[in-house]
Amino acid sequence: MKNFLNNSVISQILVASMLTLPAIAHNVQVDQDVAVTFHIEPDHNPRAGEETLAWFVLTRRGGETIPLSDCDCHLKVYLVPRNPQAQALLNPALEAINVEQYLEIPGATLIFPQAGAYDLEISGAPRDGNSFQPFKFSYTVNVR
Repeated sequence: MKNFLNNSVISQILVASMLTLPAIAHNVQVDQDVAVTFHIEPDHNPRAGEETLAWFVLTRRGGETIPLSDCDCHLKVYLVPRNPQAQALLNPALEAINVEQYLEIPGATLIFPQAGAYDLEISGAPRDGNSFQPFKFSYTVNVR
């Protein structure tokens, strides 16, 4: 009975804490010494034919954010399934944006032409040549 009570109390605490925490809809990937947090508005549920904002928080090992001004970054959008020889469907320009607590991070306004799955591929290298390793990350987005 004691074990059941402990498990029940723990379950209640977990449920209560989940109800009070904000929902987090960000995807994180790591490659060598760079991590990237990806988000697309609204709440990772973009709609075809409507503007949507995609943004990327680039972080060096140790937690320092990499502003777009320090990165030669590029974004490409591919239709899924993706043929290895396929040309990017979109090549949106990245702009330095401020979102949440992040300043001057790479972001782009996108308009997906139709519903379906798309790969967003962000790649980059340091403008100074050596402050972080070149990287490439890919995220699949389902568009309604």
